[in-house]
Amino acid sequence: MNTVRLTADKETGVAVVTLDRPARLNAIDLEMVEELTSVWRELRFDDSVRAVVLTGAGERAFCTGIDRNAVVPQPSSPYMQDDPLLGVGPKANGLWKPVVAAVRGMACGGAFYLLGEAEFVIADDTAVFFDPHTTYGMVSAYESVLMAGRMPYGEVARMMLMGTAERISARRAHEVGLVSEVTVAGGALDGAVRCAAVIAGYPPEGVQGTVRALWAAREAARAQAFAQAPHLIALGNLPAGRQAELFAGRPKGYRVR
Repeated sequence: MNTVRLTADKETGVAVVTLDRPARLNAIDLEMVEELTSVWRELRFDDSVRAVVLTGAGERAFCTGIDRNAVVPQPSSPYMQDDPLLGVGPKANGLWKPVVAAVRGMACGGAFYLLGEAEFVIADDTAVFFDPHTTYGMVSAYESVLMAGRMPYGEVARMMLMGTAERISARRAHEVGLVSEVTVAGGALDGAVRCAAVIAGYPPEGVQGTVRALWAAREAARAQAFAQAPHLIALGNLPAGRQAELFAGRPKGYRVR
């Protein structure tokens, strides 16, 4: 695997999945989509792994969403859209082992597909969260739905609508419930592994049943909201050329709150 690293500690029962494109801020290209899908499915069959940590390589970013250089062919019909990020998360691949996310640096845009399918998030104090969609003339649909399950409505709305003008600090993310713990710089991975090791020490049947129950608590609302997303994207997204123009001329400054 070239874009995703998988390591497992057989003694603790914890696997660490690392997005490994630090030069591209761990942006997701089509190769990474395939590799993440393969990793989650592999972990379904590995009974020695009882808990998973998801993180990003390097110091600058956990993940910055889909790589803008990725070319995703689309059907000509407005009723059919292909979104490769819908299949990158553990739940989308039927993995009901607990996943703890460890965030350092930026987490934005398509990163929320992954964070939205983690059980909880630990971030270090360099972490920032934002969604650039509206700045570039795009609808934040799936990302908004997933984050609405983790944060108060007003906080999600502000993050999505303010685009690149604001970033949520790790401290603020903890205050609103997106992050469960804030560590010192560089400490998120250790914190996530520590929690995962505790969970992996419990009987897996009860743990996985609890994960499934937690997901079921919001699954129906998520599915209904996801059903609206393709239509909203088709109606609201600017043409790709205009999006590229907005990206090239994006404001350079931002506020961290």
